[in-house]
Amino acid sequence: MTVVAIWQLAQNKVLQFFTDHWGSTEMVISSGIYDCSKLDGFAYVNEDQMMMGLVTYKMRGEACEIISLDSIDGGKGIGSLLVQAVENIAIQNDCTMMTLITTNDNLHALRFYQKRGYHLVEIIQNAVELARAYKPEIPVVGEHGIPIRDEILLKKIL
Repeated sequence: MTVVAIWQLAQNKVLQFFTDHWGSTEMVISSGIYDCSKLDGFAYVNEDQMMMGLVTYKMRGEACEIISLDSIDGGKGIGSLLVQAVENIAIQNDCTMMTLITTNDNLHALRFYQKRGYHLVEIIQNAVELARAYKPEIPVVGEHGIPIRDEILLKKIL
């Protein structure tokens, strides 16, 4: 298994991965509206070239923002390898910090990123309600029955 840049993979496989795991390639968060299939990123592929995980990111000056991260098989280190690949490319491009946004219901992501040195720096109240105005298919209730309302900004200094 190996980590590869997503541009090295067939575009239709990348599109299918996003559709299967996110419902579409579109991500609507406070920092912008993104077509994840057009962003830079990395995939973790097995020996059959099947994607087991995918991360996308956007660089803005000294900051690099993770836009999406998904791993098919949790607890195997795939997400960690993908985040590390983004952090490495960010450092190579003179970024001094990593950022990302997740929702208040995503306890798994909050735990995952904090264990990797990310800090909660801002709660953007009712941000998901604004995103839902653009993308109404965003669920109202998320993991563990928690209403999805707020976004949480996390940051890590590189």
